[in-house]
Amino acid sequence: MSSLVISGTGVYTPKHAISNEQLVDAYNAWAERYNGEHAAEIESGELEAKPLSSAEFIESVSGIKQRYLMETEGPLDIDRMRPGLCDLHEPEIDGQPVMVKMMLDAAKTALEDAGVDGSEIDLVISASSPSERVAPGMAVEVLEIIGGKGFAFDMASACSSATFGISTASDALLSGMATKALVVTCEYLSPFMSYTDRDSHFIFGDACVAMVIEKEEDSKSENAFRILSRKNYSKFSENISAYFGSRVMLERDKLDDPRFRFLQNGRTVFKELVPMVVRHVQAQLASEGVEIEDVKRMWLHQANINMNNFASKKLLGRDATQLEAPIVLDDYANTAGAGCMIAFDKYKKDLKSGDKGVICSFGAGYSIGSILVEKV
Repeated sequence: MSSLVISGTGVYTPKHAISNEQLVDAYNAWAERYNGEHAAEIESGELEAKPLSSAEFIESVSGIKQRYLMETEGPLDIDRMRPGLCDLHEPEIDGQPVMVKMMLDAAKTALEDAGVDGSEIDLVISASSPSERVAPGMAVEVLEIIGGKGFAFDMASACSSATFGISTASDALLSGMATKALVVTCEYLSPFMSYTDRDSHFIFGDACVAMVIEKEEDSKSENAFRILSRKNYSKFSENISAYFGSRVMLERDKLDDPRFRFLQNGRTVFKELVPMVVRHVQAQLASEGVEIEDVKRMWLHQANINMNNFASKKLLGRDATQLEAPIVLDDYANTAGAGCMIAFDKYKKDLKSGDKGVICSFGAGYSIGSILVEKV
């Protein structure tokens, strides 16, 4: 059976960033105004006062120092507290979704990294948490624009979207349904955030990552990684939830309803999910006869520094170095499904032929996706 490789990767990073300090200044100004305007209701117990925040609080609980957003003025405007349309989105001109434009930018870099022309791609998967357009699928538009022929579709599995997408593309290649695949994980998350919630307004950033998957014998890339094994897992839980679906179209007057926000029971997630991740990776390595000492790098989901440190320490039996388990969330924040692959893209080129690594995502669902790879 042919071996498959991740032969190219590319990342689209928005040109605008917001630091913790900027985010906190805006939030605190809004909270202080809210508390002043509702002083009577707060005093009577009808409403709860909005707590203030600090940059130190954000970094201590998450490890995040800044985040890239497609539009940064809205979240810092205390009269708005949500993003506006970004400069990539000009519906009066072309109507093309921002996510498609982000995907095309990341795809261009990934194709160049792989040494593949867009016309060679016969499968595109948009494996992303949000979807800016229900139909036609955004992946179909990407396939058309890059000049590919074949089929394309959109799928989602929250924070495991990229790894589940790579696994799905791998199955298509191994079955003969496709020969070269482009998987694009575009996490345009800022429109869904509540920038008036102290405990979640700092979590997410916007970014996009693309991956080319092909047969090893067809690859011309100098940065190819052989896919040795794939392992996916899901378990239903609402401890991480985002009810942004068709019901919003029916109840637009209730957009402040908690059902229509990103919600997370962080302590429960940490307690339940992270041990699952550790056992999941350990089982995969054992099934492949690979010792943890033989794993040169772990590209883990970039959600929270404490989760990453706990998982890597449990796996290694000691604290991991930045090279052993790279952290990019301090710069990008949580980019959901894109995070582990952004880390992979930025921390792959120093590895030598034969070096092994684990790409592992985990999050809402619950979902866990892990891919054991080896530098060709």
